[in-house]
Amino acid sequence: MNRYLISFEYEGRNFFGSQKQPDKRTVQEEIDKAICTLTKENTKIIMAGRLDRGVNAKCHTAHFDVLYQINSKQDGFSFLNSLNAILPPDISVFKIERKDSAFHAQKSATFRHYRYIIRNSFIKPVFNKNVLFIRKPLNIELMNEAIKHLVGEYDFSAFKSVSDNPSTICHIYFANVLKKPLENGTGDYIEINIIGNRFLYNMVRAIVGTLLMIEKDKDNPLKMKEILNSKDRTLAGHNVEPFGLTLIKTGYENPHDYIKKLEKQIN
Repeated sequence: MNRYLISFEYEGRNFFGSQKQPDKRTVQEEIDKAICTLTKENTKIIMAGRLDRGVNAKCHTAHFDVLYQINSKQDGFSFLNSLNAILPPDISVFKIERKDSAFHAQKSATFRHYRYIIRNSFIKPVFNKNVLFIRKPLNIELMNEAIKHLVGEYDFSAFKSVSDNPSTICHIYFANVLKKPLENGTGDYIEINIIGNRFLYNMVRAIVGTLLMIEKDKDNPLKMKEILNSKDRTLAGHNVEPFGLTLIKTGYENPHDYIKKLEKQIN
C-alpha cells in the first residue's frame, strides 16, 4: 500500500463539520468519495483533526492508503487536477505527498494555527461572510494583554465544550491579537492568532468569546489567567460564531521556526 498526505482548503459554511457523520454533508465524506472515484479503491482518509460545523480551513491535512501509485511530479499534478474536477467547488486539494507507513496525519502533526477574524466597523459588511461583525470599537491592547496569559502548557478545561476527550492539557506556543485597517477607512479587521500542539472541542471559539467578554466588561487582563486556572467552563465567555474561524495550517515542522516566520509577517 502507498500512503499519501493531502493538503486541502475549504469553506465550512455549507458543511456539518469536517468529520464524517450519518446523513450529513461533511468534508471527509466529499474527499473520500472523490478519492474512491479516482483510484477505484475503497479507502477512507484519516484527518489531522476535527473541525466544527461552519469552520473554514486554508490548510487542513489528511492521509490515506491506496495501491494507486503516483510516481512523478507530473503524476501528482494530474492526480490533483482530476481530484479537484470531482470535488465540489467549496473544497480544493492543493498538495499531495508520498509518506512512509509510520506517518500519521494527526499523530505526526506538531502544531495547528487557528485565526479568528472580526470586522470591527461602524458600517455593516456586505461581502465578508467569514468574519464576525462587531460595531463597537474594541480595545485591542487589553485583548492582547489578556490572551498572552494562555501561552504555555496548561489544563484548558475552562475553554472546553462537552466532549468525550479525556485529555485537557494543551500547549499554546503563540497567541496574538492585531488589527489591520479596512480599505474603506470605516474600521479594522481584528485578527486573533493562536498556535498550539492541540486544541479541545470549541476551545478557540471559547477563548475568543472570553476575550470579548473581558473587553466588554473592561476587566483586568489577569481575568483570563484566573479563568484558565479555575478550570471552570461557566466562568469563561460563550462560544463565538464558527464562521469567523479558520484553520490556517496544520504543521509538521518545528513550530518555533514557523512562529518566527509568522512574526516577521505581522510585525
